[in-house]
Amino acid sequence: MEASIQQVARLTGTTSRTLRHYDALGLLEPSRIGDNGYRWYDDGALVRLQRILLLRGLGLGLPEIRRVLDQEQDETTALRRHLEWLRGEQQRLARQVASVERTITARQDGGPLVAEDMFDGFDHTTHREEVEQRWGAAAYASSDAWWRGMTEAERAAWKARSADLVARWRAAAVADAEPGSDEAQELAARHVAWLGSIPGTPGHGTGPVREYVLGLADTYVADERFAANYGGVEGATFVRDALHEYAARHL
Repeated sequence: MEASIQQVARLTGTTSRTLRHYDALGLLEPSRIGDNGYRWYDDGALVRLQRILLLRGLGLGLPEIRRVLDQEQDETTALRRHLEWLRGEQQRLARQVASVERTITARQDGGPLVAEDMFDGFDHTTHREEVEQRWGAAAYASSDAWWRGMTEAERAAWKARSADLVARWRAAAVADAEPGSDEAQELAARHVAWLGSIPGTPGHGTGPVREYVLGLADTYVADERFAANYGGVEGATFVRDALHEYAARHL
Protein backbone atom coordinates (compact mmCIF):
# COMPACT_ATOMS: atom_id res chain seq x y z
CA MET A 1 0.00 0.00 0.00
CA GLU A 2 1.23 3.46 -0.89
CA ALA A 3 -0.55 6.79 -0.64
CA SER A 4 0.27 10.28 -1.85
CA ILE A 5 0.58 13.17 0.56
CA GLN A 6 -2.78 14.51 -0.63
CA GLN A 7 -4.47 11.16 0.01
CA VAL A 8 -2.93 10.88 3.47
CA ALA A 9 -4.00 14.42 4.35
CA ARG A 10 -7.56 13.68 3.25
CA LEU A 11 -7.78 10.35 5.07
CA THR A 12 -6.39 11.68 8.36
CA GLY A 13 -8.06 15.07 8.35
CA THR A 14 -4.71 16.84 8.52
CA THR A 15 -2.96 18.98 5.91
CA SER A 16 -0.10 18.52 3.50
CA ARG A 17 1.66 21.35 5.28
CA THR A 18 1.46 19.46 8.59
CA LEU A 19 2.88 16.33 6.99
CA ARG A 20 5.78 18.30 5.53
CA HIS A 21 6.33 19.81 8.98
CA TYR A 22 6.53 16.31 10.47
CA ASP A 23 9.18 15.51 7.87
CA ALA A 24 11.17 18.63 8.67
CA LEU A 25 11.20 17.61 12.34
CA GLY A 26 12.38 14.11 11.50
CA LEU A 27 9.14 12.74 12.92
CA LEU A 28 7.67 11.26 9.74
CA GLU A 29 9.63 10.97 6.52
CA PRO A 30 7.90 10.00 3.27
CA SER A 31 8.93 6.58 1.99
CA ARG A 32 9.86 8.17 -1.34
CA ILE A 33 9.66 11.40 -3.27
CA GLY A 34 8.69 11.14 -6.93
CA ASP A 35 10.43 12.86 -9.82
CA ASN A 36 7.65 15.44 -9.76
CA GLY A 37 8.34 16.20 -6.10
CA TYR A 38 5.26 14.39 -4.81
CA ARG A 39 5.65 12.67 -1.46
CA TRP A 40 4.53 9.07 -1.06
CA TYR A 41 3.94 7.04 2.10
CA ASP A 42 4.20 3.26 2.31
CA ASP A 43 2.84 0.86 4.95
CA GLY A 44 5.60 1.60 7.45
CA ALA A 45 5.16 5.35 7.17
CA LEU A 46 1.39 5.07 7.51
CA VAL A 47 1.69 2.93 10.64
CA ARG A 48 4.07 5.50 12.12
CA LEU A 49 1.61 8.26 11.26
CA GLN A 50 -1.18 6.34 12.97
CA ARG A 51 0.92 6.16 16.12
CA ILE A 52 1.71 9.88 15.90
CA LEU A 53 -1.98 10.75 15.68
CA LEU A 54 -2.83 8.43 18.56
CA LEU A 55 -0.18 10.04 20.75
CA ARG A 56 -1.32 13.52 19.75
CA GLY A 57 -4.77 12.48 20.87
CA LEU A 58 -3.27 11.97 24.33
CA GLY A 59 -2.11 15.57 24.34
CA LEU A 60 1.60 14.95 23.79
CA GLY A 61 3.69 17.55 21.99
CA LEU A 62 5.75 16.66 18.94
CA PRO A 63 9.13 16.43 20.77
CA GLU A 64 7.62 14.05 23.32
CA ILE A 65 5.99 11.99 20.56
CA ARG A 66 9.32 11.59 18.83
CA ARG A 67 10.91 10.45 22.09
CA VAL A 68 8.17 7.87 22.61
CA LEU A 69 8.49 6.56 19.05
CA ASP A 70 12.25 6.34 19.32
CA GLN A 71 11.99 4.39 22.57
CA GLU A 72 9.28 2.00 21.41
CA GLN A 73 10.69 0.40 18.30
CA ASP A 74 8.30 -2.55 18.41
CA GLU A 75 5.32 -1.04 16.62
CA THR A 76 3.01 -4.01 17.11
CA THR A 77 3.56 -4.12 20.86
CA ALA A 78 3.08 -0.36 21.14
CA LEU A 79 -0.12 -0.47 19.11
CA ARG A 80 -1.46 -3.35 21.17
CA ARG A 81 -0.91 -1.33 24.34
CA HIS A 82 -2.65 1.66 22.81
CA LEU A 83 -5.49 -0.56 21.63
CA GLU A 84 -5.91 -1.83 25.17
CA TRP A 85 -6.15 1.74 26.40
CA LEU A 86 -8.65 2.64 23.64
CA ARG A 87 -10.85 -0.27 24.64
CA GLY A 88 -10.65 0.85 28.24
CA GLU A 89 -11.68 4.35 27.19
CA GLN A 90 -14.49 2.88 25.11
CA GLN A 91 -15.80 1.06 28.16
CA ARG A 92 -15.41 4.16 30.33
CA LEU A 93 -17.31 6.31 27.81
CA ALA A 94 -20.03 3.67 27.59
CA ARG A 95 -20.36 3.89 31.38
CA GLN A 96 -20.60 7.67 31.10
CA VAL A 97 -23.30 7.40 28.45
CA ALA A 98 -25.30 5.01 30.63
CA SER A 99 -24.77 7.30 33.62
CA VAL A 100 -26.10 10.37 31.81
CA GLU A 101 -29.03 8.38 30.44
CA ARG A 102 -29.96 7.29 33.97
CA THR A 103 -29.78 10.89 35.17
CA ILE A 104 -32.03 12.08 32.33
CA THR A 105 -34.54 9.32 33.05
CA ALA A 106 -34.55 10.12 36.76
CA ARG A 107 -35.09 13.84 36.12
CA GLN A 108 -37.88 13.18 33.63
CA ASP A 109 -39.67 10.59 35.74
CA GLY A 110 -39.05 12.20 39.10
CA GLY A 111 -37.07 9.23 40.35
CA PRO A 112 -34.24 9.35 42.89
CA LEU A 113 -30.70 10.28 41.88
CA VAL A 114 -27.94 7.94 43.03
CA ALA A 115 -24.49 9.55 43.20
CA GLU A 116 -22.68 6.28 42.49
CA ASP A 117 -24.69 5.93 39.29
CA MET A 118 -24.43 9.59 38.28
CA PHE A 119 -20.63 9.64 38.25
CA ASP A 120 -19.85 6.14 37.03
CA GLY A 121 -17.14 6.44 34.36
CA PHE A 122 -16.02 9.94 35.35
CA ASP A 123 -12.96 8.86 37.32
CA HIS A 124 -10.14 8.69 34.75
CA THR A 125 -8.73 12.23 34.96
CA THR A 126 -9.49 12.95 38.60
CA HIS A 127 -6.26 14.84 39.24
CA ARG A 128 -5.66 16.26 35.77
CA GLU A 129 -6.48 19.89 36.56
CA GLU A 130 -4.41 19.83 39.74
CA VAL A 131 -1.38 18.31 38.03
CA GLU A 132 -1.57 20.76 35.13
CA GLN A 133 -1.81 23.71 37.51
CA ARG A 134 1.21 22.56 39.50
CA TRP A 135 3.52 21.23 36.78
CA GLY A 136 1.96 22.06 33.41
CA ALA A 137 -0.08 20.29 30.73
CA ALA A 138 2.99 18.54 29.29
CA ALA A 139 3.69 16.88 32.63
CA TYR A 140 0.17 15.50 32.83
CA ALA A 141 0.13 14.37 29.20
CA SER A 142 3.46 12.57 29.53
CA SER A 143 2.59 10.72 32.71
CA ASP A 144 -0.92 9.99 31.44
CA ALA A 145 0.44 8.48 28.22
CA TRP A 146 2.88 6.38 30.24
CA TRP A 147 0.08 5.04 32.41
CA ARG A 148 -2.23 4.38 29.46
CA GLY A 149 0.55 2.55 27.63
CA MET A 150 1.00 -0.01 30.40
CA THR A 151 -0.44 -3.48 30.25
CA GLU A 152 -2.78 -4.55 33.04
CA ALA A 153 0.03 -6.62 34.53
CA GLU A 154 2.37 -3.63 34.53
CA ARG A 155 -0.24 -1.44 36.18
CA ALA A 156 -0.84 -4.09 38.82
CA ALA A 157 2.90 -4.31 39.51
CA TRP A 158 3.13 -0.52 39.81
CA LYS A 159 0.19 -0.39 42.21
CA ALA A 160 1.71 -3.19 44.28
CA ARG A 161 5.03 -1.33 44.48
CA SER A 162 3.26 1.87 45.53
CA ALA A 163 1.13 0.06 48.12
CA ASP A 164 4.18 -1.62 49.59
CA LEU A 165 5.97 1.71 49.94
CA VAL A 166 2.97 3.31 51.67
CA ALA A 167 2.60 0.30 53.99
CA ARG A 168 6.26 0.55 54.99
CA TRP A 169 5.90 4.26 55.71
CA ARG A 170 2.89 3.62 57.91
CA ALA A 171 4.61 0.79 59.76
CA ALA A 172 7.65 2.97 60.43
CA ALA A 173 5.45 5.79 61.71
CA VAL A 174 3.55 3.45 64.04
CA ALA A 175 6.89 2.14 65.34
CA ASP A 176 7.86 5.76 66.21
CA ALA A 177 10.89 5.76 63.91
CA GLU A 178 12.79 9.02 63.76
CA PRO A 179 12.70 10.91 60.41
CA GLY A 180 16.49 10.90 60.31
CA SER A 181 16.88 7.21 61.17
CA ASP A 182 18.41 4.73 58.73
CA GLU A 183 15.03 3.08 58.26
CA ALA A 184 13.26 6.35 57.44
CA GLN A 185 16.04 7.53 55.15
CA GLU A 186 16.03 4.24 53.27
CA LEU A 187 12.29 4.68 52.74
CA ALA A 188 12.86 8.28 51.66
CA ALA A 189 15.41 7.12 49.08
CA ARG A 190 12.92 4.58 47.74
CA HIS A 191 10.22 7.24 47.68
CA VAL A 192 12.36 9.69 45.72
CA ALA A 193 13.32 6.96 43.23
CA TRP A 194 9.64 6.06 42.91
CA LEU A 195 8.74 9.69 42.15
CA GLY A 196 11.53 9.96 39.59
CA SER A 197 10.33 6.90 37.70
CA ILE A 198 7.11 8.63 36.62
CA PRO A 199 7.39 10.34 33.19
CA GLY A 200 6.43 13.99 33.19
CA THR A 201 7.55 14.64 36.76
CA PRO A 202 10.22 17.30 37.32
CA GLY A 203 13.63 15.71 36.94
CA HIS A 204 12.36 12.46 35.41
CA GLY A 205 15.30 10.44 34.14
CA THR A 206 17.88 12.45 36.09
CA GLY A 207 16.32 12.34 39.56
CA PRO A 208 13.57 14.45 41.14
CA VAL A 209 14.48 18.04 41.83
CA ARG A 210 14.66 19.29 45.40
CA GLU A 211 11.75 21.74 45.10
CA TYR A 212 9.50 19.03 43.68
CA VAL A 213 10.22 16.59 46.50
CA LEU A 214 9.81 19.24 49.19
CA GLY A 215 6.58 20.51 47.64
CA LEU A 216 5.06 17.05 47.54
CA ALA A 217 6.23 16.29 51.06
CA ASP A 218 4.44 19.38 52.34
CA THR A 219 1.33 18.47 50.37
CA TYR A 220 1.17 15.07 52.08
CA VAL A 221 0.42 16.91 55.33
CA ALA A 222 -1.61 19.83 53.97
CA ASP A 223 -3.96 17.76 51.79
CA GLU A 224 -6.12 15.30 53.71
CA ARG A 225 -6.42 13.06 50.66
CA PHE A 226 -2.68 12.41 50.75
CA ALA A 227 -2.47 12.36 54.54
CA ALA A 228 -5.03 9.54 54.63
CA ASN A 229 -2.62 7.33 52.67
CA TYR A 230 -0.14 7.50 55.54
CA GLY A 231 -2.60 6.98 58.37
CA GLY A 232 -3.54 10.61 58.87
CA VAL A 233 -1.71 13.86 59.58
CA GLU A 234 0.65 12.31 62.13
CA GLY A 235 1.87 9.63 59.73
CA ALA A 236 2.06 12.11 56.85
CA THR A 237 4.11 14.47 59.05
CA PHE A 238 6.63 11.67 59.63
CA VAL A 239 6.89 11.09 55.87
CA ARG A 240 7.27 14.81 55.23
CA ASP A 241 10.00 15.23 57.81
CA ALA A 242 11.89 12.20 56.52
CA LEU A 243 11.74 13.51 52.95
CA HIS A 244 12.88 16.95 54.07
CA GLU A 245 15.82 15.34 55.85
CA TYR A 246 16.66 13.29 52.76
CA ALA A 247 16.48 16.36 50.54
CA ALA A 248 18.82 18.26 52.86
CA ARG A 249 21.34 15.43 52.67
CA HIS A 250 21.17 14.39 49.05
CA LEU A 251 19.30 16.84 46.80
